[in-house]
Amino acid sequence: MQTVESVRKTVEHSDTALAPRPIRRNAMGFARKKKRRVMKNRLGVILSLILLTTAPVQAENYTVRGGMGAEIRYELRETITTGDGVRKATLSFVTPRNFDSPTFRQEIRDVDVSFAPRPDEQKKSEDGRGNLILTAVWNSPPGLIDVRFSVTVANTTALETIETKAPFPLTTVAREFRDYLGATEQVQSDHPRIRSLAGELTKGVATEFDAVQRLISWVVDHVSYVSPPLQYDAVYALESGKGNCQNFSHLSAALLRASGIPVRIINGITLNRPLDVAWQQGVMTLKMGQGRHSWIEVWFPDLGWVPFDPQNSVLFVSSRFIRVEVGVDNNETKNDGLLTWTQARDTAGKPRLQEAVNADFRKDEVRIRGERETYGPRNLLLSPSVRASFQPLAIKPLPPLPVYTEAERRAFRFDAPLLYGNLAFPEDVDFAFPRVTRSTGGDAFEMRRNFLVETAEYVTTNLTQYAQVVILQKPVRLEKVGLALHNFGGEGSLWVDVFADRDGKPGPPIAASDLVNVEEISPRPGYRWVDFDFSRENTVLMPGAYWIALGFSGSPIVNWFYTYGKPVGPVHGTRYKGVFQADWSGALNYEFNYRIVGRTVK
Repeated sequence: MQTVESVRKTVEHSDTALAPRPIRRNAMGFARKKKRRVMKNRLGVILSLILLTTAPVQAENYTVRGGMGAEIRYELRETITTGDGVRKATLSFVTPRNFDSPTFRQEIRDVDVSFAPRPDEQKKSEDGRGNLILTAVWNSPPGLIDVRFSVTVANTTALETIETKAPFPLTTVAREFRDYLGATEQVQSDHPRIRSLAGELTKGVATEFDAVQRLISWVVDHVSYVSPPLQYDAVYALESGKGNCQNFSHLSAALLRASGIPVRIINGITLNRPLDVAWQQGVMTLKMGQGRHSWIEVWFPDLGWVPFDPQNSVLFVSSRFIRVEVGVDNNETKNDGLLTWTQARDTAGKPRLQEAVNADFRKDEVRIRGERETYGPRNLLLSPSVRASFQPLAIKPLPPLPVYTEAERRAFRFDAPLLYGNLAFPEDVDFAFPRVTRSTGGDAFEMRRNFLVETAEYVTTNLTQYAQVVILQKPVRLEKVGLALHNFGGEGSLWVDVFADRDGKPGPPIAASDLVNVEEISPRPGYRWVDFDFSRENTVLMPGAYWIALGFSGSPIVNWFYTYGKPVGPVHGTRYKGVFQADWSGALNYEFNYRIVGRTVK
């Protein structure tokens, strides 16, 4: 992954000396005329990005200071449509509890639950992990059950300097924490590869914090987010290098437990309200999808339980998190939103459950500033200031992009197909009904909560422009650019603009696709590829960084799906700005799903 900042580029043109033709962009929603086509050269305009110098690879570790505070009225709504022959249905919730740590504090009040119709039985209990479980039973379930669970949550995230002197390895671990040291089906801390990797990463380490930051930094740099993964356990994440929030949590927990550090798995809710972190080059905006999420808490003898979120690349959790359920792994933390029932196996149709998360921010304050450090992982990692003994992580430099002479460029034969980009996303999924039915034996069935969330940005707005970097390792003759889109309606046209890179941000325009009428895009639920045609442009792109952005006219309502983290591009390779601003100073902590289709050299 070549960082945008490490590549200085100049734009050259073919021997006809044609400058790129003007492109009328409509990120502000103004009407756009059909673009003029200039095709005088038989190869079109060839753009060559030449590597002049390679800067040292920079770490992407940020020390963040400040705080957040929010008061949220949170509601979880479960709507169940029962199938034929359902004889008994049971739905459970976990009531969030108060929690206090050096970085995150949660206060719960005004819990309210409403049932329509009322259940035949209600029961409250507390399990061995301290989770408060509310269970409702309908002996003869009606065709429709509607349940609303609401609570007021007051969250505070304090990012002040933390001091810890906990040694590594830990000298003693109290009996009450030993369950969080053991291996489980999903946290295989006794697996030889996990034990070996943990030992290698913590060799010579003297403090617990040093061990924690080394192990989590490794996960941040070596696991890419995909949804849904084939499996959710730690070994799958280690061997495949990919997973969702459960994999990030399970692998981090496995490495830490293999090192003798107690870790517990937390299930909760994240809210899609963004937060801004000011830093030297502008603003970094962090955003999560609204839905269920998994993270971890690590035990420090002198600090207590401290939350970390490896999947979101932070060594804390923000005020947009609602902490709900605790366990040794995600097989155990299953009670919140758990639906069970009995039904004859040969009965047609199973219950359907639609889950909706709503959050009203009654108060919200964010005051955070980040400072880029010279050590840490290559991928993004944000951490509060910690006063502890630790060794900075070293970073290996990335290989430079290839550079071609003019003679080599003229001799290119584009005879190999290319499909490249951030390709993995849950295509055609109706996020309103994503759960899977499982048999638990005989005529008993269950639906557990899952962690499939809709992560997308509304990109046809008159107020904000979005751009995604594309870094090419080979020369490419561009044919199409595909975006993972969902059409919610409206009218007008869409197209994709391609820009050269300038200092790690979108620069001069290069080409624009043909128009796509929004009415041609299916409005059915889910996201799917929409291809934008560049074949008449005959544009050839040399190795280097480029930016793609969605343009529009009229009033379409279109979302562009994104993936947590940066599975393909560099950390600051997703940008945004206000339409009246000149500088793309806003950076996003996720990567839009895109694909480049064309021809390349063998």
